[in-house]
Amino acid sequence: MHRLFFATLLAIALASPSIAQVQRQFPQNALRGQVLFGQPPHVALNGEPKQLAPGSRIRGTNNMIVLSGSLVGSSGAVHYTIDPLGQIKDVWILRTDELTNLPWPRSANEAQAWSFDPTAQRWTRP
Repeated sequence: MHRLFFATLLAIALASPSIAQVQRQFPQNALRGQVLFGQPPHVALNGEPKQLAPGSRIRGTNNMIVLSGSLVGSSGAVHYTIDPLGQIKDVWILRTDELTNLPWPRSANEAQAWSFDPTAQRWTRP
């Protein structure tokens, strides 16, 4: 009984670091930027005032949903998508390892001109 318990604990301990480093899959229309969270739904994206779309989703570095109200006053590097009305639909707060994935487009024009490999999560410039 004790062996099974300790084996289970060991398996969880060994799996936890690998779970934390799972490569997240970002959509091809995700752009990189800097965000400053204000009172919901207001944010500053790359220094410009924007709004979070109704039903927007913010994912923390652990890929769990984060409520916008808990982020007021914080800022950081993100990947984000824009809805047809120009509001921010999805936000992923980036981990340090994700920031090293360069290049990553910062504008729709860059994304249209570059090539994206969704499996490797890599962009290449022409």
